[in-house]
Amino acid sequence: MSSRDLILGRVRRALADVPRDDAPYEQAVRREYRREHGDRSTARTVDLLAENLADYRALVHRCAAGDLARTVAGLLDAHGSASVVVPAGLDGTWLAETKVTRVPDRAEDTPAALDRVDSVVTGCALAIAETGTLVLDGGPDQGRRRITLVPDHHICVVRVPGQVVASVPQALERLDPARPLTWISGPSATSDIELDRVEGVHGPRTLEVVLVSEE
Repeated sequence: MSSRDLILGRVRRALADVPRDDAPYEQAVRREYRREHGDRSTARTVDLLAENLADYRALVHRCAAGDLARTVAGLLDAHGSASVVVPAGLDGTWLAETKVTRVPDRAEDTPAALDRVDSVVTGCALAIAETGTLVLDGGPDQGRRRITLVPDHHICVVRVPGQVVASVPQALERLDPARPLTWISGPSATSDIELDRVEGVHGPRTLEVVLVSEE
């Protein structure tokens, strides 16, 4: 008997006395936890997002929609970037004011090739205020997951307030679980070795978030 057969056998025996018409787990278990902590205005929710992003050592910038291209160009220039990865569906106006070499997101690119690119600019699916988390789902303006994990500098644009939710439960309601979800809370970091914080181990060392006003 294989391990698989052994485990499935135990499951069948454990469920042997459960009526077939018993309520499914998701209906039988009451879920009355809070969907959000506190009663905040939209502006305060956005402020909380900015505070928590900064607490995770992300660099947060705010601008109006008309200033987005200038802001992105300034961030690339300040970082000294000579090249930037561009997802296929990224709004071209976001990079309209920079002359940095654009590298398209291509399936054939290797991790080594991406490691030679200085920066990446993407959008996001959602941003969660209470946890300071950005969620990417591989959409057209975000590209493949690896382009946000290999380059050392990631600029992520969040549309405010449309892409900002207060809590994780609210985010889950808007996300497609079949999509390749990447949850980002600050730049990549670990303290596994001697409890010393080391950044840039599993992803970008520098995360810059641009909160661009839709209003």
